[in-house]
Amino acid sequence: MPGEFSGAAGQPREPHLRDAYRTCRHVAAEHGRTYFLATRLLSAPRRPAVHALYAFARMVDDIVDCSEPTTAQIGSRPQLRARGDGRAPEPAAELDLIERQLRTTLERGVDAVPASARDQILLALADTIRRYGIAPRHFWTFLDSMRMDIPGTPNFRDRYATMAELREYMRGSAAAIGLQLLPILGTVVPVPEAEPAAAALGEAFQLTNFLRDIGEDLDRGRVYLPADELAVFGVDHDLLAHCHRRGAIDPRVRRALAHLIALNRDIYRRANPGIELLEPRVRPAIRTASTLYAAILDRIESNDYEVFRARAIVARHRRLAVAATEFTAAALHRAR
Repeated sequence: MPGEFSGAAGQPREPHLRDAYRTCRHVAAEHGRTYFLATRLLSAPRRPAVHALYAFARMVDDIVDCSEPTTAQIGSRPQLRARGDGRAPEPAAELDLIERQLRTTLERGVDAVPASARDQILLALADTIRRYGIAPRHFWTFLDSMRMDIPGTPNFRDRYATMAELREYMRGSAAAIGLQLLPILGTVVPVPEAEPAAAALGEAFQLTNFLRDIGEDLDRGRVYLPADELAVFGVDHDLLAHCHRRGAIDPRVRRALAHLIALNRDIYRRANPGIELLEPRVRPAIRTASTLYAAILDRIESNDYEVFRARAIVARHRRLAVAATEFTAAALHRAR
């Protein structure tokens, strides 16, 4: 596959890049258990690039979470000058601008991420973008959504009135990440044909996180659930905050969560057929990620929707069993 790493075990040959990707792998292993387990099913050459994208997204999210109204703000999108012939800038020039903006962003987030880790993650990210030819626009879209999380920025939001508004946020926070991954994973159809499903799967993962982490988000003064959908069941911000303080669910909240879980599962149903548009070798990894993320919804239900009392976690034996099933199926497919 063009762009894959050529060193041992899928690592780049250059020592400084090996160290950078090793840092990204550590971040993915520490913070993204389901995500990291799924990447183990990928071929070795693909794993470092996927870890780099995860580590970058995680790092920016950490910076945003600790941001104050006047600090660590992600700068506005720079205007790109057209070339002398009037055409759009070369991709390399746009990537250089992304790098400069990201470096400025990360330097402002000094309290969230150590400088050495920032530099390593950014180095691996830049190498991944160049190696796989990932479209820079997906990173602009990601940063646009991150600005929506920072108090004091023009587009800041801590609540979302409708699902359409929430999807606008998820277009950058989740769908864009699915689109960043496509060139790494590879497709059996032209990439544009696989993009809608990849974006939908990213959205499905993100909404699952929002349903699982309602309490944590309230602690940061945010609600990532559509107010109009909640209002149908008599739920508003004050009721959610009251439940969080008590550490107990309310029947109205339980009904609202059941409704939103049904909506979330519908997104998975629409997204999952798109897995067949990916290269066969990567399908087990993405199926594993989809199955395990959707299993978080099962855990919320089996916990009687008590999202304020305990975090819904898929048991380790369940995660390993799903991964083993996919690994075995993939091995049998290759042996035919």
